[in-house]
Amino acid sequence: MQLPEQPVAGQPDTTIRRNADQLALAVDEVLLARQATSHRDPTKLTAIGSAPPIEQPGRPAMSQKATDASVLMLAGGFTTVMVSGSAAGLMYFSQFADPVACAIVLGAPVALVMAVSRLVAKARVGAPQPVVQHYHGAVHQDTRTVTSTTRGVIANTRNTTRG
Repeated sequence: MQLPEQPVAGQPDTTIRRNADQLALAVDEVLLARQATSHRDPTKLTAIGSAPPIEQPGRPAMSQKATDASVLMLAGGFTTVMVSGSAAGLMYFSQFADPVACAIVLGAPVALVMAVSRLVAKARVGAPQPVVQHYHGAVHQDTRTVTSTTRGVIANTRNTTRG
């Protein structure tokens, strides 16, 4: 094992400079190697044949309904953050805002929107349609009730039939 040379008084230490040069050379080599391995081909791929596309494995594409629902969820979340942040800022910066008054003022529009949306949803659905079933021939109606209980560490299911 070789000990590092001790610098002589009045002369600069050459080991620090040598180590810095070696480190800079190693960094340059790594950067050069990374540049050599990346390549992008800008030409477009040509379609081969007239076969329709095949569903690929993995996560499937989202339907339009799912995309619309996710946009609505993001918009609702953003709106909630904005209303909550404004309420928190109002109470913090005023130093005397009553939390109950802020909840009433900021919560009333939300409650109104929710009530109107439920009213519109119920009006849109309308009255439930009765189920009408027509039978031809002999009909036997089974009115038995099956009750199932499962107990114990090792599952033991017992079915009880009444009727």
